[in-house]
Amino acid sequence: MLRMAFARRHLSAVRFGKFLGTGTGATFGPGDTDLTRWAAITVSDAPVRFPQWDAIAEEQARVDLEPLVSRGEWSGRSPFRPTGRKTDGMVVALTRARLRPTRALRFWRAVPAVAREVADAPGLLARFGLGEAPIGWQGTVSVWRSTADLTAFAYRQPEHRAVIARTPTDGWYAEELFARFAVRDLTGDRTVLGWIDKELTER
Repeated sequence: MLRMAFARRHLSAVRFGKFLGTGTGATFGPGDTDLTRWAAITVSDAPVRFPQWDAIAEEQARVDLEPLVSRGEWSGRSPFRPTGRKTDGMVVALTRARLRPTRALRFWRAVPAVAREVADAPGLLARFGLGEAPIGWQGTVSVWRSTADLTAFAYRQPEHRAVIARTPTDGWYAEELFARFAVRDLTGDRTVLGWIDKELTER
C-alpha cells in the first residue's frame, strides 16, 4: 500500500496510466476490496514493465490489448484511441465510473443483481473490480470469449439492461467510461485475473 502512494513516478513515460486497487466487483463497497492484488493500466506505444513490482509479486498476469471501442472520459481525458476494428477472438470490457455521492446508495443497491447475472453469463472467462479509491471511484474488468458473448450479456440480461436504462435518468455518475479491447496477448498466471474457465487456465 505504501508503494501505491508513490507509484505515479513510474508512469512518466506513458501517455496514460493508473495504478489501481482491486476487488471482486460484487458490491463495490469497502468489503469488496482485495488487498493481495493490485493492477496497472497503461497506454503506450511500447511495452511497459514494472520490475520493482515484479520483484515482490507472488504471481502476476499481463494482458496486451488493442482498443476497439471507447466512450467517455477518465480523469477528464479520453485515454484510448479506438481502432474500430472488429474481432471474433477474445475481448476485454472495461467500465470505470466516478459516482456522485448523492446517488451512490441507489447505485450500490442495483449492483448485486447485475453481479449475479454476470457470474453466470455464457462466455465469461474472468472478471474483477478495480478502483482508484475504496469508495466511489470504481470499475470492472471482464474477459469474454468473443464480442458476441459480451454483447449478449450487455443487452439481453434483464438486470443489466435495466441498469443501462436507468443510468441517464438516475444520474449515478459524475464521470464514466466504457471501452472494449481485443486481446493481443495474455501471459502469466490467469488466476490473478479471476479466471473462471478451468480448461483454458491449465493450458
